[in-house]
Amino acid sequence: MNLWSYIIKRVLLMLPTLLGVIAITFAVIQFVPGGPVEQALVELKGQFGASGDVGGGGGGAQYRGRQGIDAERVAEIKALYGFDKPPIERFWQMLKGFATFDLGQSFYHHKDVWDLVVSKLPVSITIGMWTFFLTYFISLPLGIAKAVREGSRFDSLTTMLVLIGYSIPGFILGVFLLVMFGGGSFVQWFPLRGLTSDNWEQLSLIGKVLDYLWHIALPVTASVAGSFAVMTMLTKNTFLEEIRKQYVLTARAKGLSENKVLYKHVFRNALIPLVTGFPAAFIGAFFTGSLLIETLFSLDGLGLLSYESVIRRDYPVVMGTLYLFTLIGLVVKLLGDLCYVWADPRLQFESLNS
Repeated sequence: MNLWSYIIKRVLLMLPTLLGVIAITFAVIQFVPGGPVEQALVELKGQFGASGDVGGGGGGAQYRGRQGIDAERVAEIKALYGFDKPPIERFWQMLKGFATFDLGQSFYHHKDVWDLVVSKLPVSITIGMWTFFLTYFISLPLGIAKAVREGSRFDSLTTMLVLIGYSIPGFILGVFLLVMFGGGSFVQWFPLRGLTSDNWEQLSLIGKVLDYLWHIALPVTASVAGSFAVMTMLTKNTFLEEIRKQYVLTARAKGLSENKVLYKHVFRNALIPLVTGFPAAFIGAFFTGSLLIETLFSLDGLGLLSYESVIRRDYPVVMGTLYLFTLIGLVVKLLGDLCYVWADPRLQFESLNS
């Protein structure tokens, strides 16, 4: 099977997977109480109740008379949110919109879902980009150094440090950093919220860069601390597995230097599982916002948007972001499989299918 045949086959398999995820979520939503129609009715009843209370005299009777909302008003609210149509028709209309990447309009924000996602991207890209690059560019060299020095004091000490970082949840570390360095109980070296200062537009280019780095220092530290352990230990174990193989002993027996053995022979084979996970880690870091980190540091990103859309039953945002992120996840999985073949030409597409 050649490259293009494999890609076409995988794309055709993506379609039922994507459709299944959307259909199951849409079906579950139909049975979730407290939807936008119910919330609008409750809000109207509250307004009527407040109006009846201040009427004086016959206020109690007026309040009880307005407790029930007439059927015409209920029909108007259902039509406003599109719930006047059968579920099958609404599902089909949603699919037609998704086919053209029309994700609909938010019930709560009254904006296109695309515009909402784009408006939240700067925060998620900032946290994700720095988390991704710091994790890879520190964990890979550290993991290699640990593999070469296995059993040494350096290996034991760094293992203890990365496992301590892994054991501390990001939001707990974030609270600690705010208390220590954000003006909680000690010093206020870093700001408490936002990505930039209020006077950011008036700053020079260097001033903008420094202000940006100043604001992201604490949230990025809290976000990245737990990621070091997994990548570092994976790198170490992968390199150790390769170092113990027969071809390494043969290369050493031929008189090759340790650096040549490590970086010319071991490095490429050991990086295969790391490189293949690169697309998923890269995209995941950009699009999976951390709700707790964003809330703690007052950052309005995708994590907070997703949480609020579920709580407020903002179904167009829920379904639109689900569709977008599921599609991205499927494409990234395909890219990860293609990276396998790119990193190790000995693999064939038939083996990936199996």
